[in-house]
Amino acid sequence: MNATVPSEIQADLDFALSKLEKGAQNLQSMPLQQRRQLIQSCAANIPDFAQQWVEVTCAAKQISPTRPVASEEILTGPASLLRYLQLLSGLFRNVEKSGKPQLPGSPRCNLTGRTCVPILPVKRLFDPLIFRGLSAEVWLNVDHDDQDIFAELPSDRNNIGNGKIAAVLGAGNVSAIPATDMLYKIFHDGEVVLLKLNPVNDYLYSTFTSIFAPLIEKQLLQILRGGNEIGKAIVSHPKIDTLHVTGSHHTHDAIIWGANADERADRIANNNPLVNKPITSELGNVTPWIVVPGNYSNRQLQSQAEHIAASIVNNASFNCVATKMIVTCSDWPQRSDFLDRIETLLKNIPPRHAYYPGARERFERANAGREISNSSSELPWTLIQNTTPESAAHLFQEESFVCVCAETTLEGSTPGEFLDSAVEFVNDQLFGTLCATITAPKSFENREALALEKAIAKLRYGSVCVNQWAGVVYGLMTPPWGGHPSSSLESPQSGMGHVHNTFCLKNFEKTVLRGPLCSHPKPVWFHSHKTATQVGWSLLKLYEKPTITRLPLLFFHALRG
Repeated sequence: MNATVPSEIQADLDFALSKLEKGAQNLQSMPLQQRRQLIQSCAANIPDFAQQWVEVTCAAKQISPTRPVASEEILTGPASLLRYLQLLSGLFRNVEKSGKPQLPGSPRCNLTGRTCVPILPVKRLFDPLIFRGLSAEVWLNVDHDDQDIFAELPSDRNNIGNGKIAAVLGAGNVSAIPATDMLYKIFHDGEVVLLKLNPVNDYLYSTFTSIFAPLIEKQLLQILRGGNEIGKAIVSHPKIDTLHVTGSHHTHDAIIWGANADERADRIANNNPLVNKPITSELGNVTPWIVVPGNYSNRQLQSQAEHIAASIVNNASFNCVATKMIVTCSDWPQRSDFLDRIETLLKNIPPRHAYYPGARERFERANAGREISNSSSELPWTLIQNTTPESAAHLFQEESFVCVCAETTLEGSTPGEFLDSAVEFVNDQLFGTLCATITAPKSFENREALALEKAIAKLRYGSVCVNQWAGVVYGLMTPPWGGHPSSSLESPQSGMGHVHNTFCLKNFEKTVLRGPLCSHPKPVWFHSHKTATQVGWSLLKLYEKPTITRLPLLFFHALRG
């Protein structure tokens, strides 16, 4: 027994691990069909508990469950999870049938010579209609081609898992993250899971134990609650074989290198980590949005301003995909107009309850020490223009994880020169490698297609989007989701490894999502969407049973938004 851990915590942990040890052996020999049946059983439970799930998250975040903003909790909670389970079920069905995943299209070679593997749209889930105008590809590493696409598949039971127990330290902000991370470890990596919920959202315990009862009964999953004490006991326990962490890089460093700065530096210098276990992670990001100068129409400017505003306010900005740095060209004639549109949108969006611990302190630091005089739990949406790394280094090198976004300007005599400078700038000056977005005029996309693809290739991010918010990539569940593969244990940046990846791809560098400057119908994640909640529940119904008869009601609500 670990003497530093209270006996009751140690007892709960030991009991959970004893069950998982039995489950690990069962998982190794479990036929593919039985695994798929477990996936389907969990999916069948979601409609019964979706309302409960949304109500408890809305209550914790002080959101009315009947207002459009509640759609965030539907879409990033039960709807995302159900989509993921449907995709997993489809993966297992295709592997059973043909021995490999069924891609939504054929790989291609792009203008830079990279192999690009299509992952959206998935026709079986009506993606061409629901994600109208969007397409997504996974770009393989420069030295790999379409002959070497798939990783070990779920059918390779003797080659994956090997009876391992994984600990998943869950995220506290987005409710589906702990669930999908856990499912990835079980059904992709072949490892049973001890899931520790974050104290911020451990109100999900009852919901999760109900939805995932089939996995718990088969001893493939155990769910625990608690704070730092049990977290430390878990990561150091000899029966835990692998770790997956979602949080800040500070959390990662404390686990691997120690909480004390001097100890961390010494351990890194001597390559002496506290924990010698394989670890994957999804950490923070100062998420950039690069705006290529050009002549945009009023409609295009407004649509892209709404995209950026939506990315800032979603989940009260407690997202690693929230835009934190807008990069504009100093010579762009429409710059002031564009920023004014974002400011106007933010002023007209009611402030949100800052539910995540430490928000007020982080807000004041991001605002150069400006204190908020009132004691309200609501914090104002804030756009800080004309920042530089010299004047406000913290905005560039620290993820604020609060409702603050900065803007910086760069020079560029041509759109291409600006884009080159912007790519170099965000790679070198901003913290993180998770995701980035480029807004580009249609004329630039058409005439400078090679320059745009070169810029995408150079960006050191796990996901790069064109004209779209990177939060969509997370919600799709088909792409690998995680930081750029250049991360390391000593410098994890936005994390190492990935999750989701429902086509079992390997040898990839990044996901690239493309969409139009103006989306129709209005994206459901826009704050101005009037019927977003109805769209969310209709989408959940569709993923419950993907049939054409469930589309009319979804479209009815979507078009009214």
